[in-house]
Amino acid sequence: MSFNNFDTLPHSASKTIKPFNVAIPQQDLDNLTTLLKLSRLPPPTYENSLPGGGGPRLGLRRDWLSAAKQHWETEFDWRKYEQHINTFPHFIAPISIHIADHDDRDHHHDHDHGQTDSDMDTITSTTMDITMDIHFVALFSHRHDAIPILLLHGWPGSFLEFLPILSHLRSQYTADTLPYHVIVPSLPGYAFSASPPWNATFRPADAARVFDTLATNALGFKSYMVQGGDLGGRIARIIAATYPKCKAVHLNTHPMLAPDASVRLQSAINDTEQAGLERHNFFLHNGTAYAFEHVTRPATIGAVLSSNPLALLAWIGEKFLDWTDDPHPSLDTILESVTLYWLTNCAATSLYSYRAFYGPNADSHGSPKWHIPHNKPLGYSWFPKEINPIPRAWIETTGNLVFYRQHDKGGHFAALERPEDLWADVHEFAQSVKYVFNS
Repeated sequence: MSFNNFDTLPHSASKTIKPFNVAIPQQDLDNLTTLLKLSRLPPPTYENSLPGGGGPRLGLRRDWLSAAKQHWETEFDWRKYEQHINTFPHFIAPISIHIADHDDRDHHHDHDHGQTDSDMDTITSTTMDITMDIHFVALFSHRHDAIPILLLHGWPGSFLEFLPILSHLRSQYTADTLPYHVIVPSLPGYAFSASPPWNATFRPADAARVFDTLATNALGFKSYMVQGGDLGGRIARIIAATYPKCKAVHLNTHPMLAPDASVRLQSAINDTEQAGLERHNFFLHNGTAYAFEHVTRPATIGAVLSSNPLALLAWIGEKFLDWTDDPHPSLDTILESVTLYWLTNCAATSLYSYRAFYGPNADSHGSPKWHIPHNKPLGYSWFPKEINPIPRAWIETTGNLVFYRQHDKGGHFAALERPEDLWADVHEFAQSVKYVFNS
């Protein structure tokens, strides 16, 4: 297949990087159809029917799930989407990193099983070297001054979210004129990237190390920037706060607690941002049950989601409906993402990050250890239906915010919902700070 030279790796890239083609075995697709036919819907209840009308305020509506199941069984064509996916250049890169495996049991649970604080003191961390095959999609430029950009997805997203941006770029540029190398990796444990090791704790900081290694060692870039939302945004911040060759970061999500009262805010919070904070507070009290399940019982929910495709559709489909602006993603778009999760068996392997971000001593974009050094520009795009629409004044406390734009449409999956708007922001930000890539 011709990629119009967008698949030409930089001269600095490692020879270990190999092209990749998505080709799901037909037996896997047949098994999915069989499982869907054998999966029964839940019985009608008040909670899943809401006879008085209204949206899915108590969870996913049964009528939506029933229609989606029928469409998935009889009309959805994975091969059509697979063909589109393969119009972009895909690669696999073996990435070797060092991780520290710390025991992450909390004292409460261990006390329940008769373990004492002195027992906990004897638990020590171990270290190990691992090599992971990391999948990524990319459009590579032939320009010597092209800026490398890593675009990082979150949960329940995937590289699919950024394909509309890549489609836009290849329609606007050639490989000779594209001002960027655009790299869209699958996070460890997602889609076609290798899963984290089963015998060690893997953290978002480890994923950050994977991507810095991908950018610098595997692709050979001397400098680069990162963009991300959701988990991808958290990892992007860790990269920017930790690794010197990352020169700039742009985000479109920014969950954090309110700055301490002693911190002097640089900007006033406007009425639009105040409405966003009300949405943020509503989500914290009404929309985070899924996250605490991921935190406290990832093994259990991982087993549930890995054993039945209808359960996976309910768990993920709900987020694509609740976290997006009108018009919501089409049913086929939702099914493409859920089918990818099912076929790559990543429902359980994608949950490792949540223990770092929820519960006691959780980290966030506001954590001082992840504040971005002043010499690294920070950009942010604000979308009104984001689940955590944080105001400019709060974000300014975490780094040198040089770009901030409020949009009047869009939600949590900005790259999917508003690809041209998000890319225009990333492009404007990158061009305004391109001097840092020569520093």
